[in-house]
Amino acid sequence: MKYVKASARYLISFFVAALFLYLAFRDKDFGAVWKTLSKVHWSWVVYLLIGGVFSHLARAWRWQYLLIPVKENVSLRHSFSAVMIGYMVNNFLPRVGEVVRPYALGKLESISKTAAFGTVIIERIIDIITFFSILLAVLFFYSSSFAELFPSFASMEPLFLAGSIVSFALFVLFFFKAEFFFSLFRRVLVFLPEKIRNKIEHLFDSFLSGFAISKYPGQFLMIIVTSYIIWGLYLLLMYLPFYAFDMIGSNALNFGSAAVLMVVSTVAFAFPTPSGFGTYHSFTSFALTRLYHVDGVTALSYAILTHEIGVFMTTVIGLYYFSKDHIRVTEMVNDTE
Repeated sequence: MKYVKASARYLISFFVAALFLYLAFRDKDFGAVWKTLSKVHWSWVVYLLIGGVFSHLARAWRWQYLLIPVKENVSLRHSFSAVMIGYMVNNFLPRVGEVVRPYALGKLESISKTAAFGTVIIERIIDIITFFSILLAVLFFYSSSFAELFPSFASMEPLFLAGSIVSFALFVLFFFKAEFFFSLFRRVLVFLPEKIRNKIEHLFDSFLSGFAISKYPGQFLMIIVTSYIIWGLYLLLMYLPFYAFDMIGSNALNFGSAAVLMVVSTVAFAFPTPSGFGTYHSFTSFALTRLYHVDGVTALSYAILTHEIGVFMTTVIGLYYFSKDHIRVTEMVNDTE
């Protein structure tokens, strides 16, 4: 039954990806898209690859701080290996990489895979809250970019700024008072059936193991700094390709435009598709054409280049570490079931 559910989930995921790929590519001249891609300034693609590696390296760096309660001085090389293996798996099986990553690190560092998984959960919470604060900041500073689609945004700027500040404050409060909040949640669980209650409590235990970092307040600043470094690199990865397509001069695109695209593309990656296939192409090209009046062929070519370069890079590096660190598929499957 478990395998039937998993198969159904993957089929739905691939169907969603195919649907959005259709929406992105319909009415497009494939010959024109290929011609545009063939004229790309490839030196900028090299910078894109380097920036992508550094963004994942920054994620591995932040993970070291989250792992301090589990094991101090986790190797950056090992955390980077596990991150890249996780991304490589996500390119084919959505969300599975989040389970594979702690397995890989647990094997390399001889630590509890459950505890490592708890830090991955906390990492995702940090990413969500960081993104939410960035989203509100982008809506505050660049509300005019969305005016064509949402005219009312201009009048909501003060709310966006206040929301960005409040979301950050709530994150700090939740971070240091996790046990208190979870104790409140557990009181509500008594009304649920025992089977469901046990599963949720097991999930809470994973959350709390990850939130053990809150007992190390000296590391909190570095977690914040590395989080915004990661998102700053993501912003750079959206900005650099403008030069690859000569889009800066002709469309007046800038870092603000890249910030808006970063927000849009992050929403696209939230869909349960393999590495954002389809959703990224559709959302990114739509934003470029509707918000910045980039022609459809160039917009789609931008989406193809930025997405496929990322998939190529994570797949190649992930496969290298998968082989180098002797990760076994059978052991991984048995351990993650």
